[in-house]
Amino acid sequence: MISRRTPSIVDSFNYAFEGIIHVLRTQRNMRIHFFAAAVVLVAAVLLGVTRLELITLFLSIGFVLVTEMINTAVEGAIDVSTTSFDPNAKLAKDIAAGAVLIATVTAVAIGYLVFANKIAEPSTRVLDRLANAPASLTLVALVLTTILVIAAKALTGRGTPLRGGLPSGHAGVAFAGWMAITLILDGGRQRFLVSSVALILAFLVAQTRIESGVHSSAEVVYGGLLGALVTLVLFQVLS
Repeated sequence: MISRRTPSIVDSFNYAFEGIIHVLRTQRNMRIHFFAAAVVLVAAVLLGVTRLELITLFLSIGFVLVTEMINTAVEGAIDVSTTSFDPNAKLAKDIAAGAVLIATVTAVAIGYLVFANKIAEPSTRVLDRLANAPASLTLVALVLTTILVIAAKALTGRGTPLRGGLPSGHAGVAFAGWMAITLILDGGRQRFLVSSVALILAFLVAQTRIESGVHSSAEVVYGGLLGALVTLVLFQVLS
């Protein structure tokens, strides 16, 4: 009879790290969460958040990472236990994914509450220096962005004006709209909030183009940069 050795403390830590590394290697969302966590912690140090705010950020980050790992473990266990479609298995996966969503939304809300006041005033001052133009320029910016997107696609010979190719027209227009909304708003307290919501919506538009397989990440990034920069330049020149 072969006796099984009880894992040592070092072995237990190794197994734990192996689990974390496996999730990072195989799960794209986990990599995104890790990158976001790094950005948040660097921003916290640069902006000089209080000790209590830093503790809150650590807890929210840990909450998201733990739920993502549990979600991965649940999916793996279900995939091993069944080889055919089972409504209960699907429901279990959906519930685990819902837990990750709740944790992520909570973390975003906490991040906003921590950083809003520290970023809102400096960003408002910068935006006030960038442009002070009438709202009518928004339409001109969006139309000009669309024209440049179509022209770029004609030169590269890839895609159609509304599907595929370099750059992403949807991302270009979405980020042009975000920049225009940000520059049009007065320097009040709501500018940061409205601009943040518009930016999130622009990212969601860009994400849908990647998820649908219509565009690559590079095409979406190029389109977003083009839309935002063209709008910014237009506001600077004509303001």
